[in-house]
Order: sequence, then C-alpha cells, then structure tokens
Amino acid sequence: MSRPISAASELPAAPDLPTWLRPLADGASRVRPEELSRLLPPPEGGRRSAVLILLGADEDGPNVLLTERAPTLRAHAGQPSFPGGRLDPSDDGPVAAALREANEETGLDPDGVEVFAVLPDLFLTPSRSVVTPVLGWWRRPTSVRVVDAAEVASVHVVRIADLVDPTNRLRVSHPSGYVGPAFTVAGLLVWGFTAGLLSQVLRLGGFERPWDADRVEPLPADVVDLATRDQAAAEVTSDNHLDPADHRRDRRGGG
Repeated sequence: MSRPISAASELPAAPDLPTWLRPLADGASRVRPEELSRLLPPPEGGRRSAVLILLGADEDGPNVLLTERAPTLRAHAGQPSFPGGRLDPSDDGPVAAALREANEETGLDPDGVEVFAVLPDLFLTPSRSVVTPVLGWWRRPTSVRVVDAAEVASVHVVRIADLVDPTNRLRVSHPSGYVGPAFTVAGLLVWGFTAGLLSQVLRLGGFERPWDADRVEPLPADVVDLATRDQAAAEVTSDNHLDPADHRRDRRGGG
C-alpha cells in the first residue's frame, strides 16, 4: 500500500537540513514499504495513527525524542515509544496528528519542528492499526516534559551515539517466541515496535555501527508481566517484521 496522499501533501518544501541528517532524508525518500516491514497495510486500511520521530542536535551531537508510556495504560504500558497516537477527525492528516500528539504528551512546540519525510505506512495486525512514521528536524529545540502523567511516565532526549553504541544494542526474547531488536539507553529498555522502527531509521540514515545481532537476552520479568496484561501484547510479540538483523539473515539465506 503506498503512502497516503494526505501525508505527502502535508510535507513542506524541502527544508535546509544539517549535513548529518541528509542521508536519512534521502534514504526515507527512496525506501520501499517491503524494506521496512513484512506486513503491509491491507487495501481496506485500518485504524489510523501516527508517530513523530524527532531528530535534533546539541553540544553532545544528534539526538532523538522518546517517551516512556505510563505503566497504567491499557496498551503498550510502560514501554518506551515515539510520541504519537490516533488521528483525530480534526487532524489534517498524519503529520498534523503526530505534531499534535507530541505537543500533548511532551509540551513540544510544533513551530520549532520541520517535517522532512513520511515513511511508508506500517501495519499492526491484532489492532489492525495503520501507523504513519513522520520524520522531523528539531530546528529550534524547546524544553520538553511530562504533560499528562496518566499517559507518559517520562520524556527523554537520547543521543544517537548512545543508540548506535554496540554495547547498548541487543535482541530480546519473549516467552511467546518473539525475538526482536532492543536498546539499553537512558535507563530504558527500548524494545518492540519502537525499537524495530528505530533500528530502521538508524539504518536508513547511515548511523549504524557494527553490533552483535546474535546477542539475545530474555526480557526482564517485570517487562514480560506488563506486556502479558497489555491488551496489545499480541501486537508487540506476534511478529518480528521490523527487525533489520532478521532481514540481513534473510539476505544471507540463514534462519
């Protein structure tokens, strides 16, 4: 399924991006849906949502904005994630929805963000959700914080250098049989859908460093407990379709 016209029409003229971000903009413009995921949205679509992958830079180098979802939520409780959520009827497409949700969750000022790409839609099977990843350049960073503790437990600006550090990368396993990419950064274990999408962004942008994709560790018991009671547990653990390491194995012909 091609990316929606509404999302493409929201994009402004190509912004003047910093040099380090241009490879990602180029990669995002060329990527095919099947390069990101084995599961493509069906022709009939599904419940629409959007996430904001917001990249900025400070004296410590490039970074990305992540949130930790509140542990009391019914879906994806306690998991690190990108800001985002469902499209509201008042939203003028996925870009507007991603910026609105980021503002509501973190206090982000949308006026300081330049959206430079929209990735192909991704499909989450159990909830039949069609997720549009929106890429933004944080041209004028402002302070971010937890706005609503009922939705967000913490907000983090994470260095790209820490994400690509081989010592912070691994794959995690769930008792269901799921195995997928993960990161240990900022006191967080980033896994599931967010880690898969983050891995793809790092690959597209040329940020990746060699790391041991054969390092697999079981998810901590408390994380498994949250995922087990989560109404979206099957969504998190049912398919490894966003794992670049798994795709590399496919190309090598391995299992």
